[in-house]
Amino acid sequence: MSLWSLWQAASQVGGEILGDGAVVPSSLSMDTRTLQPGACFVALRAERDGHDFAMQAVDKGAAALLVDHPLDSDCPQLVVPETLAALQRWGQTRLAAVRPKAVFGITGSVGKTSTKELLAAAVGGWKTPGNRNNTLGLPEALATLPEDLPSAVLEMGMSTPGEIRRLTEIAPLDYGLITLIGTAHVENFAGGQQGIAEAKGELVSGVRRGGVWAHLASDEWCRWIAEQPWARHAEALPVGEGQAYGYEAVESLGAAGETFRLRTPLGLVPVRLQLPGEHQVRNAALAAALAIRAGFDPEQVAINLGTVAPGPGRGRLHPLAGGGCLLDETYNASSDSILACAGALLQLPGGEAVVVLGSMRELGPEASRIHQETGAALKGLGLSRLWAYGDFAQEYAEGFGPRAVAFPDYETLRDDAAGLSAIPPGARILVKGSRFWRAERVVEWLLQSSIFSPQPSGF
Repeated sequence: MSLWSLWQAASQVGGEILGDGAVVPSSLSMDTRTLQPGACFVALRAERDGHDFAMQAVDKGAAALLVDHPLDSDCPQLVVPETLAALQRWGQTRLAAVRPKAVFGITGSVGKTSTKELLAAAVGGWKTPGNRNNTLGLPEALATLPEDLPSAVLEMGMSTPGEIRRLTEIAPLDYGLITLIGTAHVENFAGGQQGIAEAKGELVSGVRRGGVWAHLASDEWCRWIAEQPWARHAEALPVGEGQAYGYEAVESLGAAGETFRLRTPLGLVPVRLQLPGEHQVRNAALAAALAIRAGFDPEQVAINLGTVAPGPGRGRLHPLAGGGCLLDETYNASSDSILACAGALLQLPGGEAVVVLGSMRELGPEASRIHQETGAALKGLGLSRLWAYGDFAQEYAEGFGPRAVAFPDYETLRDDAAGLSAIPPGARILVKGSRFWRAERVVEWLLQSSIFSPQPSGF
């Protein structure tokens, strides 16, 4: 079975074919900005109506259109009652038709994408590309899932209750992994952190009866999930101190990554990671434990973990002039992830350890307190200075105390004499922030600045 033609897709999702039903889309796309020639453009009705952009998609080389009414175009069309339902059904039925031998799902408040990369490497499996971890992106990726895969690793994110349940309906799981239950998106949960745990626990509910899910033994909310009646159909696999699976003898290699020994029922296995920071050791141990429990060879799992390199915005390191370095963790931010990355920064070579932070989002009425506590915790870890911007920058600075400065927005941070240009040469710099504040602009400015002069030779 190759990729589906429009006729084959219609047989799964319903609808009417207009034009050449034999065309075989190479992928699905909901965004004309990233659409590649040969894709089927999915016209969703959201804040903007995707049907208004269908002709742009055709001009960019779309091979077909998924629409909810016929359009005046010669491009082949699959016309369905509701395009979102059809998109999800397409991904769901494609997975069912070419299902790999093992399907893994990953969620958590922090570390989902890094752990997805580690687990996919550990099992030699296909993985959801980029951040396609929601009820749009996951079925979009699954719609053209290759056949004859030994395994697939699916990232599953959420911001409100019920989203992960829907994802596991689209993609039922053989194995699951929860990285950590934190406070991200807490404003959307009336039950606070227990509400987050219940929503993350939807992944466990979606694991087949007799399946296995891994979690950190130290995570009290994951332990709470394991005790719930709705989670008892699957085996909980705790990883950490006092457990059959765990990690020990952790050693930082600075910019070169981490080493540790993975503890398994079969003995100790040495692991070397390219990813810096002890939080990545925890992620790798979770991935390795689940892979081995699923039947993969421990020695090969360890070798494969060492092939994973940091990606942009997710732990990529840049050497700077004067012996400094820039740790790019700009993809997103929560208090837990900020502190974990700050710990990694302190293990790197260079001068002063400083941090540039965009504000966090979706923290509800606790936002001020969480920002203040995060600032105070950064100071307690040993960071020497903090630059903050955004709507809760002042709270970051108040928590950190002296040697912290706050700015209302990126432009002021960039242009003020006390802003980015005041970061001392030779410093170790962590940059992080929520997606809303686009902290990658800070990284771009620093790398382009003559003050810091990135060194091409690397570490």
